[in-house]
Amino acid sequence: MLVLAAGVLALLSPLVALRWPAGLLLRRWRWAWLIWAALLLQIVIIDVHLPAGFAEALHLATYAAALAFVWLNREVWGLLVVGAGALSNGVTIALNGGVLPASAGATAAAGIDPDHAFANTAVLADPVLPWLGDVFAWPDPLPLANTFSVGDVLIVLGVGIVAWSGSRRLGSPVREAPADDAATASAER
Repeated sequence: MLVLAAGVLALLSPLVALRWPAGLLLRRWRWAWLIWAALLLQIVIIDVHLPAGFAEALHLATYAAALAFVWLNREVWGLLVVGAGALSNGVTIALNGGVLPASAGATAAAGIDPDHAFANTAVLADPVLPWLGDVFAWPDPLPLANTFSVGDVLIVLGVGIVAWSGSRRLGSPVREAPADDAATASAER
């Protein structure tokens, strides 16, 4: 929930400078349903108790869907930074049996019970690429206390870049969003 909240703040951050993310909102995204499905499934695997093995596989599938969305829309400035973060998390999750490894110190600082049911992150005995796991903590007294990774930081940073690169001053004229593929562009000629 912490990364989702940080992403929403990054998305809305242009409003602080009296800019609105018009390019982001008006863009014709390719296969936008992929990213919405990935986000929805992330919420489901965290909040619903799913059978062992299925939750891990579904977790990996959400990263595959997110990376496919990033690749299909890679011309959007900043989206490759989001993709780098997702790839970092996805590879680390794949190499660690379907979960992102968390450091015991970060988990303790965030007040997370390391013995809870499946979540997208866990303290592992011998993690692969532990430095790419949840090694940072938003501590327990703060709202949304949780752990987060380098990949999560890249994702939020990338969302901010995407939002700012497509932002416009409030009151400026809005142009039509770019065509979503070569076929649409050639049909408009």
